[in-house]
Amino acid sequence: MSLATPLTDIEYPESDGKPMGETDVHRGWMIRLYDLLAYRYRGQRVYVGSDLLVYYVEGIPREFLVPDDFVVLDCDPGPRRVFKTWEEGRIPNVVFEVTSRATRRQDLVFKPKTYAQIGVKEMFLYDPTGEYLRPALQGFRFESGGQIPLAPDATGALDCRELGLRLRLEDGQLILSDRDSGQTLMTEAEAERAAREAEHAARQEAEVRAAAAEEELRRLREQLARQQPPK
Repeated sequence: MSLATPLTDIEYPESDGKPMGETDVHRGWMIRLYDLLAYRYRGQRVYVGSDLLVYYVEGIPREFLVPDDFVVLDCDPGPRRVFKTWEEGRIPNVVFEVTSRATRRQDLVFKPKTYAQIGVKEMFLYDPTGEYLRPALQGFRFESGGQIPLAPDATGALDCRELGLRLRLEDGQLILSDRDSGQTLMTEAEAERAAREAEHAARQEAEVRAAAAEEELRRLREQLARQQPPK
């Protein structure tokens, strides 16, 4: 009789016991990146994860990574407790790491090797404090098991080929925009606020036009009255 534990009985923990982020700044950016990406892919067959354990070897629960944020294309959305690549039949296409003092070595040395090994296509590192990465925004593409640094364009932006995004820093803040339309990505809350502001501006503009039309009509009436011969 075999003493081996059946694969179905192996436990895959849902936490690595580490905090979500080293500081409020890092936690905030992890959440913001998730919100930006989740809103962009709303209604699409795309999974966006954050601080979730990604297991990549069936039967060996010690083989896992915890990307700060990641996107898996052609993958059912919806909540998960962990992400098992052999069950999903998918590997994260792109991962994002918010680098801190505690994670710098992992982000620059260890994680890229494993990401390349398991088939992740692109990885982006962002240091919101500007203290641990030079430059504070870096990107890599993984091909044939190797790691290729992404060169910024003339504006300093990095191209995310997998997701059709451009990433750039503006006053140290990470900005994501659609490569084709140029539109800046927003969270759902930001999009709703922008819609309300646009509606308010349109309403004000309509009121100004209506007032101008009323004033013009009054002027024409007065002009016409002056042209009438006296009775």
